[in-house]
Amino acid sequence: MSLLTSHTIEGHVSGGYECVRDAFVENFVRRRELGGACCVFHHGEKVVDLWGGIRNKQTGELWAPDTMVVVHSATKGLAAMTLAIAHSRGWLDFEERVCVYWPEFAQNGKERVTVRQLLAHQAGLFAFDERVDRTVVADLDRLAVVLARQKPAWEPGTRQAYHALTLGFYEGELLRRVDPLHRSLGQFFHEEIALRLDEDVYIRLPEAVPNSRLATLAPATFFDVLRGFGPRFMLQTMNPRSNIYRALTTNPGTGIYQDAQRIYARDLEVPSGGGVATARGIAHAYSVFATGGREMGLRKETLDLLAAPAIPPARGFYDECMKTSGVQFSLGFMKPSPLWAFGSSSRSFGSPGAGGSFGLADPEAGIGYAYVTSQMGTQLTGDPRDLALRNALYSVIPATSGATRVAA
Repeated sequence: MSLLTSHTIEGHVSGGYECVRDAFVENFVRRRELGGACCVFHHGEKVVDLWGGIRNKQTGELWAPDTMVVVHSATKGLAAMTLAIAHSRGWLDFEERVCVYWPEFAQNGKERVTVRQLLAHQAGLFAFDERVDRTVVADLDRLAVVLARQKPAWEPGTRQAYHALTLGFYEGELLRRVDPLHRSLGQFFHEEIALRLDEDVYIRLPEAVPNSRLATLAPATFFDVLRGFGPRFMLQTMNPRSNIYRALTTNPGTGIYQDAQRIYARDLEVPSGGGVATARGIAHAYSVFATGGREMGLRKETLDLLAAPAIPPARGFYDECMKTSGVQFSLGFMKPSPLWAFGSSSRSFGSPGAGGSFGLADPEAGIGYAYVTSQMGTQLTGDPRDLALRNALYSVIPATSGATRVAA
């Protein structure tokens, strides 16, 4: 979009946050935004709530206040919230072995894998050897058998490899085992987080949600993808034998949560990539984690663990799937690093998603933030639209918060 009319951008910003709205508008003018939303809570108060542009490129329908969009791997942060709640309730110890809660997991060299290692992408379980399709994912008991039988690619705890889709499936079964009601992760998230906050965020999108509430994704051009990802990473994603191809593209692959008729799959849980939400809902959830967790009964001990530095595997943070160093994970969330900086300090945590979406909690500054979009971006370490919004936001956060800006 090169021209904005007065009704294209809607919502509000509190006094002092006008620069975030300016950055949001500039995304459409300078950064080829199609449609999207940004929301910020500061010390529990909603100070930015913006939406605009087009939710469906084919029809030209505009983004509405309640428009939702799939957020890909930003879902990982939402899934991690459920296990944090389980920890606060005493159901789960991050340092305990997974098989203590899930005995069948102790097969094929996984008997010593800890919950912390699993959630940090350090278990070597980034792909499936057995066939996993939509019928398997839809049957949680059947999926659990496949998960338990999977053999790690190497000794757990020695290397990091991005568990692009598998992580959420393992988290879901672990939560089912420790929850006294044995709820699925999607059901637990809906009842314990989304309903409590009265927000539109789903890890299991129900049939009742009409297509008219969902934004469709506009893919990036081949040349944008090549320019953004680089030829080396592109070749890896097209090589069926590469780790990233096996983790992201196939068996089951990210296409599993798409649906040609319904836009996104309904009543199917893909906790590492299939979350569908408003920016408002994601920001509100992170705000709770950034401001003491009272609404969800989170204990200080849990929040301190989430804010603590990531612990590397034996061979360091080099990622065997993404073929890069410096991306750090802890307890299901991404942590700030020199390669991917965000928040005002190392205590921040969040999760980005393919295409540009991002959600984060910044306990130091009391910030819950989210950005979502219908135009797929192509940057591996921070979308320019998201960076522009965060830079604007942190330019007005008091200097005492230690806010750090990242060059867009």
